[in-house]
Amino acid sequence: MLTILQALLLILSVIRFFVIAHFIMSWLIRFEVLNIRQEFVGQVWYGLGRILDPIYSRVRRFMPDLGGIDLSPIVVLVGIEILRIFLINNLTAFV
Repeated sequence: MLTILQALLLILSVIRFFVIAHFIMSWLIRFEVLNIRQEFVGQVWYGLGRILDPIYSRVRRFMPDLGGIDLSPIVVLVGIEILRIFLINNLTAFV
């Protein structure tokens, strides 16, 4: 059971890394530091988008429309952190 907990924590860490990378890339693209017309940048950007869009779309359904501001990555990061804290605090149930 402990192995399942460790695998879940690893998956949460990877998703958290992807969300942070996508968030940083979005700002760098918006301020024209990165250009998605470059092959590598475009592949990374669209790849992260394909991975994270199923998660973001579920969050966006419940969030109000804020104009051009997308807070779904922040909500996803908070949710991941809450789930991680819950799993670590209930570690004794998995042992």
